[in-house]
Amino acid sequence: MQGVTVVDHPLVKHKLTLMRKKDTSTKGFRQLLKEIASLICYEVTRDLPLEEIDIETPLTPMRAPQLAGKKLVFAPVLRSGMGMLDGMLDLVPAGRVAHVGLYRDPATLECVEYYFKAPADIGERLVVVIDPMLATGNTAIAAVDRLMEAGAREIRMACLLASPEGLSKFRGHHPDVHVWTAAVDEKLNDHGYILPGLGDAGDRMYGTR
Repeated sequence: MQGVTVVDHPLVKHKLTLMRKKDTSTKGFRQLLKEIASLICYEVTRDLPLEEIDIETPLTPMRAPQLAGKKLVFAPVLRSGMGMLDGMLDLVPAGRVAHVGLYRDPATLECVEYYFKAPADIGERLVVVIDPMLATGNTAIAAVDRLMEAGAREIRMACLLASPEGLSKFRGHHPDVHVWTAAVDEKLNDHGYILPGLGDAGDRMYGTR
């Protein structure tokens, strides 16, 4: 699908398989999610602009590349997005964080906002929305809508799993927001969960299943 990158590195595939297993422990699930988040972040940031600066190595002066301009904002969708945040901050420790509090109404599957906080200069930074599951697409759409209302202009989406239905809906609403995911699964079930999926990411991450 146009505008979607599947991060199909062997390590990502291996770790995702371990996360899918129903007998993976809460501790193991959290650790694997953090590790995969770092690998996905590596791909999301592959084309960040660079500039040449003058430095001195222990042996000689040289011109060397460093990131140009403002740093990133990571925007985890609460609560499950927090499980990917630390893995991304490990790679980009200077990144700022916006918190987007949304929950999915179990009856309508629509999103309800309960918290939002973002850096004041979000419009000057690349924003990476983080949510492990892009299922119906409603949460991702609502998160991007809210960030745009706050002034975000350049947004990318990073998730662990996506459904074809969710991707189609999300891309229909936000065709300019590129999506990175570790896998696109088969479909949604009647309750809006991804199949074969891995269950509820938040519940498995925090031991509330």
